[in-house]
Amino acid sequence: MIAQAPPARQRLGTEFGISAFERECTKCHGNAAVERAPTPAAIRQMAPERIYAALTTGVMKTEAANLTDEQKRRLAEYMGGRPLGSAALGDANQMPNHCPADAALPDPSKSPAWNGWGVDAHNTRFQNAAAAGITAAQVPGLKLKWAFGFPLGVSAFGQPSVAAGRVFVGSDIGYVYSLDMQTGCVYWSYKTKAAVRTAITIGRTGTSSSSRYAVYLGDMQANVYALDAMSGALLWTKHVEDHFSARITAAPTLYKGRLYVPVSTSEGFSASTLDYPCCTFRGSVVALNAATGDQVWKAYTIPEPKPIRKNSIGTQLYAPSGVAVWNSPTVDAKRHAIYFGDGDSATEPAPDTSDSILAVDMNTGKLLWHFQAEPNDATLGGCFGKNKTENCPENPGPDWDFGASPILKTLPGGRDLLLAPNKSGIVFALDPDREGAVVWKTNLAEKQGTRNTNLVWGGSADRQNLYIGLVTGAMTAVQISTGEKLWTTRLAPPGSRISYAAASSAIPGCVFIGGTDGKVHALASTDGHELWSFDTARDFTTVNQVPAHGGSIGSIGPTIAGGMVFIGSGYSVTSGIPGNVLLAFAPK
Repeated sequence: MIAQAPPARQRLGTEFGISAFERECTKCHGNAAVERAPTPAAIRQMAPERIYAALTTGVMKTEAANLTDEQKRRLAEYMGGRPLGSAALGDANQMPNHCPADAALPDPSKSPAWNGWGVDAHNTRFQNAAAAGITAAQVPGLKLKWAFGFPLGVSAFGQPSVAAGRVFVGSDIGYVYSLDMQTGCVYWSYKTKAAVRTAITIGRTGTSSSSRYAVYLGDMQANVYALDAMSGALLWTKHVEDHFSARITAAPTLYKGRLYVPVSTSEGFSASTLDYPCCTFRGSVVALNAATGDQVWKAYTIPEPKPIRKNSIGTQLYAPSGVAVWNSPTVDAKRHAIYFGDGDSATEPAPDTSDSILAVDMNTGKLLWHFQAEPNDATLGGCFGKNKTENCPENPGPDWDFGASPILKTLPGGRDLLLAPNKSGIVFALDPDREGAVVWKTNLAEKQGTRNTNLVWGGSADRQNLYIGLVTGAMTAVQISTGEKLWTTRLAPPGSRISYAAASSAIPGCVFIGGTDGKVHALASTDGHELWSFDTARDFTTVNQVPAHGGSIGSIGPTIAGGMVFIGSGYSVTSGIPGNVLLAFAPK
């Protein structure tokens, strides 16, 4: 049995660490004039315990004196890539609920699966009846079957994947697990170099005839991994971006032996401090050989940042920068294209590829076309009111990224549409045969205004409709062919600040979504009436005897396969209720 205290109810999200580092540390670290100071990239290779010790009792004690202990912890955890103290406790060998050691891995192609972020290469997040194994009529009978705790975790932000009767899930403590879907017993664990926020993608290694399967994932330090799905042994790893703030927040997409990896950043959280050389990150999607990890191509969203001027204290500033990719790429085999959305610029002028949907050639990475939803959107954290500095954009934009993966849908009659929700609250339907021309657009925003975020992590789509949650605490259904709003169901009291902008997941007749209050709802897709709900924000007894608590569900959607529903509970990245539990449900 593992003896440990439940995770503390922290007041600060884990992303606070990058803000503290940029604000307090970059006058030395990353400054070429301070020769003895380790670079930010070097610090990110250190264990969080070592960083925390330097801040509290070591060489950085004086420099960190104005930080509270909690702030020091968040800084150490962000730069170190995982929560303090989690390295040993997360190992499956420390857990009591081992699966049979000689259990073979069934052929994943012959059992129900939810693979990666969007369940299919089109990122529809719709599970058909056969693979779901559960009907809308059975949903009201869903009961908790088992719970699995992540030791000392505070953000259960990795969406589980299901294949071969197993659940594969990453964690903020830097471990990936293979669990039995029926019982939650653990087959293996693998310790990555940093927290794993991405969903996991499962597929054959090498050719389509290969009998060996791998699980593919990325971590919060921009490392990509291929692990043997049977044993958890490392097959290969690849560092895809050298910028110290680079990270992978969305699942890689696997198609015909290539892995398409999106690369995002945390650079802009507090780069307004005058000591910080703002800003040098640029977003990209990297294509890797799935068998070897070798890079095939890398498609950047913007040109390479160049020096533009120095601020009043002599810090060099750069542009263009930012335009990160937060979502899993979508595959269009018919047009040999990869689609993905990107974010805002960190610097002015904002490039015309920011806040855009991009289409690139799947063989070369060459840009085919792009659609920009919001021009002139240069946004940098900490650039408002009295905190605005020379590093900041003169005219800050509304921060209207494309955070969600675009969904490719075929209408009756054969026409394809690319559905792209934007943080502005607008869903765009684009024509992939006309270089992303707008077919229709529908504004779902319940709050109008230049700085209101409305749609974030995306929806799910069946043959007729798109189902998508709102930051304002509601869910809406939109007809795919016309963009008409069909119904809206309020899930949280008006004015409560409870968000339902996490991704939704659908099966025939039913759509699931979770909220920042920790509640999961299942609604009838016909009219939006509630079929089932469950409050995850509470303590749980776990199969691996780890004290666990649920919390906010702020990004991921439920995974549905083989007659079961899975959801991680606890999202404390910038705010929300922390949590460290994976929950499994099945009809009674």
